[in-house]
Amino acid sequence: MIRSASRLYSPLALLAAVPAALSLALPLALAPAPARAAEWPAQPVTILTGFTAGSGVDMVGRTLQESLQKTLKTTIIFDYRPGAGGNVASEVVAHARPDGYTLLLGTAATHGINPALYKHLAFDADKDFTPIAPLVEVSNVLTINPAVIDVKSVKEFIEKVKANPGKYNFASTGNGTGTHLAFAEFNARAGLDMVHVPYKGGPDALQAVLKGEVCCIFNQVQSVLPQYRAGKVRLLGVSTARRVPAIPEVPTVAESGLPGFNSAIWFGFFGPKGLDPKVVQKVSEAVKVALEDPAVRQKLVDAGNTPRIETPEQFRATVKADRQKWAGVVKSVGASID
Repeated sequence: MIRSASRLYSPLALLAAVPAALSLALPLALAPAPARAAEWPAQPVTILTGFTAGSGVDMVGRTLQESLQKTLKTTIIFDYRPGAGGNVASEVVAHARPDGYTLLLGTAATHGINPALYKHLAFDADKDFTPIAPLVEVSNVLTINPAVIDVKSVKEFIEKVKANPGKYNFASTGNGTGTHLAFAEFNARAGLDMVHVPYKGGPDALQAVLKGEVCCIFNQVQSVLPQYRAGKVRLLGVSTARRVPAIPEVPTVAESGLPGFNSAIWFGFFGPKGLDPKVVQKVSEAVKVALEDPAVRQKLVDAGNTPRIETPEQFRATVKADRQKWAGVVKSVGASID
């Protein structure tokens, strides 16, 4: 017999109790341990982007990649899912598990313009995402092929296009993108009649300009700098309220005949809804470290970008305000996709 302080147990009684004890313990032992933010990241992080490799969005992401990997101590993988103005990639992330391993490199187009432009989205741009951190503010620049339309200023451009309604085509990086809406707003403000030709992404659209398939594009500064410096394109005006340090000789559209014109866009990181606040904070802090790195910052500025550091809460407010702004632009120019 085995003696206890209060009761006596026979060997048979003990054996009978073992299965019952195991039945309670096994489910707890076999159940997966809940994921904790302190353990994140325990594997590579995939960041989806709705635009093609080599686009302005991709160039910014790549510039931050090494710093992010060093700070987060994991591999960052960029997954390109171009289509529908960034909606294809956005939909994937909107329905992804909120475990921090699937994020989105979103833009003013995906979360500011598209909610107003597309009537039937497979996600809610507000409720289905967790804003994490902005990366940069980006200026588009009116870029022309002088062999197609030989003008040297925004004023001359407007005069020539007005004199030839319907003759000139402009490219964009896709329906509903910032490049599309910037030109649509420009045309509406200037009273121009031009034909929109959407392409799959920035590289394709710029090639169309270089080949003379279209006369022009409002493209991101960083995307056109090599061709501009090589003398292959001419830059007439930047879309932001201030001149861009990388090309200070190029005036703003606002100071070139359209006062108040400001069509700046931004890029930033989002996660699915329900993302652990601790993961959000880790990514936000890693972005801050990258943007404060002098080498990273200078590379972004030299390419025509303005680094933008905000807390997740501030970024959420930025996205909300931008969505309201672009809804007004979309309505004013009468743009629609479906």
